[in-house]
Amino acid sequence: MPDLMMPPTDVDAGALDALAHGRHGDPFALLGAHPDGPTTMVRTCLPNAATVEVLARSDRRLLATLELIHPAGVFAGAIGRAEPYLLRITWPSGVVEETEDPYTFGLVLTDDDLSGLAGGDPEAVRQGLGSRPTVMDGVAGTRFTVWAPNARRVSVVGEFNSWDGRRHPMRLRHHGGVWELFIPRIADGALYKYEVVDRDGQVPPQRADPVARETELPPRTASVVPSPFPLRWTDEDWMQGRAARQAPSAPLSIYEMHAGSWLRDGGEMLDWDGLTERLIPYVAGMGFTHVELMPVAEHPFSGSWGYQPLGLFAPTARFGPPEGFARFVNACHAAGIGVLVDWVPAHFPGDAHGLLRFDGTALYEHEDPREGFHPDWNTWIYNLGRIEVVGFLLASALEWLDRYHVDGLRVDAVASMLYRDYSRKAGEWIPNAHGGRENLEAIDFLRRLNALVADRCPGAIVIAEESTAWPGVTAPVSEGGLGFSYKWNMGWMHDTLGYMEQDPIHRKHHHNAMTFGLLYAFSERFVLPLSHDEVVYGKGSLLGRMPGGTSQRFANLRAYFGFMWSSPGKKLLFMGGEFGQEREWNHDTQLDWDLLDDPLHRGLQRLVRDLNRVYRGEPALHVEDSSPSGFGWTVAGDAEASVFAYLRYGRSGDRPVLVVCNFTPVARPDYRIGVPLSGPWHEIVNTDARVYGGGGLGEGSQIVAIDAPAGGQPASLALDLPPLSTVMLCPVRG
Repeated sequence: MPDLMMPPTDVDAGALDALAHGRHGDPFALLGAHPDGPTTMVRTCLPNAATVEVLARSDRRLLATLELIHPAGVFAGAIGRAEPYLLRITWPSGVVEETEDPYTFGLVLTDDDLSGLAGGDPEAVRQGLGSRPTVMDGVAGTRFTVWAPNARRVSVVGEFNSWDGRRHPMRLRHHGGVWELFIPRIADGALYKYEVVDRDGQVPPQRADPVARETELPPRTASVVPSPFPLRWTDEDWMQGRAARQAPSAPLSIYEMHAGSWLRDGGEMLDWDGLTERLIPYVAGMGFTHVELMPVAEHPFSGSWGYQPLGLFAPTARFGPPEGFARFVNACHAAGIGVLVDWVPAHFPGDAHGLLRFDGTALYEHEDPREGFHPDWNTWIYNLGRIEVVGFLLASALEWLDRYHVDGLRVDAVASMLYRDYSRKAGEWIPNAHGGRENLEAIDFLRRLNALVADRCPGAIVIAEESTAWPGVTAPVSEGGLGFSYKWNMGWMHDTLGYMEQDPIHRKHHHNAMTFGLLYAFSERFVLPLSHDEVVYGKGSLLGRMPGGTSQRFANLRAYFGFMWSSPGKKLLFMGGEFGQEREWNHDTQLDWDLLDDPLHRGLQRLVRDLNRVYRGEPALHVEDSSPSGFGWTVAGDAEASVFAYLRYGRSGDRPVLVVCNFTPVARPDYRIGVPLSGPWHEIVNTDARVYGGGGLGEGSQIVAIDAPAGGQPASLALDLPPLSTVMLCPVRG
């Protein structure tokens, strides 16, 4: 039964009651100014207000004092002719607020905007959804728009209305299923959420904006009306030249990092400006070409490392405002460093303020948990068969690449997207339309993503973390591939790291683990990853996984790094690995930088710096990474000695590089190896050099190759191979 009304009114009692209790689905039909014969009726819903007056906007003369027509806070009254007006609201505390009436403003989005949103146009999402400070009819404020097609009512709530969902209910635009409202005098920096009356009439916890560009500092969960960027980008030269810097023929050496645990200041995480000051000189000094950030999109749980994000358009507030992230990227480019960001379109967590059943229905996710729930991570899977969801995710990708000038995205958990039976037993998954296990919608989405990035963001790259043998991950979309720029070579990592963990006496039984990767090394464009996944969940550290005593562990890791940096494929190393972090990575504390007081740790760090220098300086080590012509075995079958030797080739005019690895603690004197050229060869890397903490066997030597064929080569040379080492040599230039 409706509440007792105060003065008589021509509004239907049930509609008025619904409005007063925040249940009316069309607030513009009742609120604002409406013709009423020769006068204009003004209605407003302001729960707890003491008095409400209407003032002419032009000269502030009093037009009417509104009467309370519903005890829950609906006021109404007649003014003369229609004209722009202000509401002067007096609250019980005595505070007086003056503002324009939100319900006198017109439509926020055009029909073309709505058509774009309904059609999954990512640019329509970027321009049309979220909060945006703007001016309407000469009045400054903020427009709010959110997709929730099945909701009964959506309201904007925030500090500006005491988080009361009755104050600012929105208008539904049926064509796109979008709710919209312009609220005057709301400026950037304001906190807000959406209160939703869902399809079933329930009011779940208030929701963060799915397209928020800025958020509160977790664990708080409100969205923030974004500020405009005062930043002036100065990276024009970088952006124009990055396609060449990230091409398959370019050297890519990537420093993967978790921004919150790289280095701390007095126990506190560095913000983006602090990372600009400390991280960028370090990465540049170490010779890495790129920094890869574990996900920096806003996420509720720090222990997820960002891999369960809910704010796909907002850099996490943990490191400062969005502009700080933009400054960081700009500074990286000024230092010659590319920026890659891990991006997660595979799944999202079910936090109450997030996307799950956003309007009371499975809006972003699948209804059936056999399609829509990740058993591994207790998260929900995006419904990539829904065009609006595809547009939402593509818009997020463009936001990082376009707004923040990020140079590439590493797409997380691609394998989980490609297979409907990923981590599921028989009966726990639904086949595709053809009865197969392939996720056809995800395939289409990934192809569209890569085609869109290639078209809209010249020079940007997209990297797949894909752990299976799915064919054509980096093949062009036009040829039936997925269109990624690069793929993480998880098989190489698994095989070679497993080999290195063996006691050297047993390595001869696992010899093929080091050669197997070359059978498929050129089937895709690969990144060789030693990522954060290898130093968590009880795996220890890279150094801790090496066998032997202290000196042998370091020698093993140095030799392994030499093997990695000289193998075909781009390089990725997780932070701490470069100086031999002893313990497993902990996201709550910084790396153990004090280890660099130890010469062995310091020597390992110097080796990685020198490997980057040689890798970037020798074209043979990178220009033909994706071609069989860039690699040739000279010793592949010496399992008994655990010795491998191979040649890396560049293009015409580039000198070859000979690489020899000895993975036993036994020196191999006078070991003969085939080379393509006779004459003097000199050492460019020896991981056993004293400066790295090794024994110094053969370091700095120059060897003369003679016209004695070996290993399928017309000439050969004899090396004294140091124990547990990788040695690289080049012919002396004439």
